[in-house]
Amino acid sequence: MHSTSIVETQYRQLVEAVDALKSEIPVIARAADLIIHALEAGGKVLTAGNGGSAAEAMHMSEELVGRFRTNRRSLPALCLAADASAITCIANDFGYERVFSRQIEGLGEAGDVLVLFTTSGNSPNMVRAAEAAKERGLKVVAFLGRDGGKLKGMADVEWIPPTPHGPRVQELHNWAMHCIMEIAEARFS
Repeated sequence: MHSTSIVETQYRQLVEAVDALKSEIPVIARAADLIIHALEAGGKVLTAGNGGSAAEAMHMSEELVGRFRTNRRSLPALCLAADASAITCIANDFGYERVFSRQIEGLGEAGDVLVLFTTSGNSPNMVRAAEAAKERGLKVVAFLGRDGGKLKGMADVEWIPPTPHGPRVQELHNWAMHCIMEIAEARFS
């Protein structure tokens, strides 16, 4: 296949997904409101994901602690996928399915928000994270893909981008996360 054809296909998939987003705007606003409310009340944001979704989770946390586009106070956020020592310790001692839930047990408090990024929604460690968060009184925002998988219905706010294509799902997760960052900066600047 010619490079131009591949790029055109990728472009067409993205345009189709973006064109279908208009009806999804209220869901992103609800996720932002839940996160902003928790931060205003003194809570923190915990994020998690596997693989490319772990990079999305790190991206969200660093922009809350650091900045998105404008200077404002640092906001409390922590990516549970970023600490290799904790992940390998927990995976070795408790199993990989507990790498996030164990951290939530130690770090999560009622009033915090857990933000999960996953293109399948079926990873056992993500399902266990949502369960642990609910047990500890955290709110859960889930950015899902495909049909939502096993995580569908477990979050306070969940969003499945309108596309069956994994790469487009991740791109749209980033779009939604950037919308939330802009709202946070408007509120906390």
